Amino acid sequence: MQTVLSIETHGQGLYEFTPRVSAWVEGAGDGLLTLFIRHTSASLLIQENADPGVQGDLLHYFQRLVPPSSDSSMAYLTHTYEGPDDMPAHIKAAMLPVSLSIPVSDGRLALGTWQGIYVFEHRNAPHIRQVAAHLAV
Repeated sequence: MQTVLSIETHGQGLYEFTPRVSAWVEGAGDGLLTLFIRHTSASLLIQENADPGVQGDLLHYFQRLVPPSSDSSMAYLTHTYEGPDDMPAHIKAAMLPVSLSIPVSDGRLALGTWQGIYVFEHRNAPHIRQVAAHLAV
């Protein structure tokens, strides 16, 4: 079973889409779900979904870890023609997962109580990110 989910983003940040994935696997039995983001400047994460401070802290940490190419510490970058957020977005996507594997048990995601599935957008501009989903039952 396969589908592609379109996730709308509005700049850098974490965008939860757990309910959409849960609805898609509902009633599917037991299996393994694979999610894959079809972009090189965004990532996928399983992260806490109870306290929005967690998502904010992650965003700020990675912004400090990999600043825009306009920052003097990033002067060595050569891929800069798509804007100061582009190459840093590629670096972040190289550091973070672009695919996830999640067990499905009795048609439900086997996530922990406080876990959610997120697109981690690394670009400043709005995007529509495509996440390919494959459920092997």
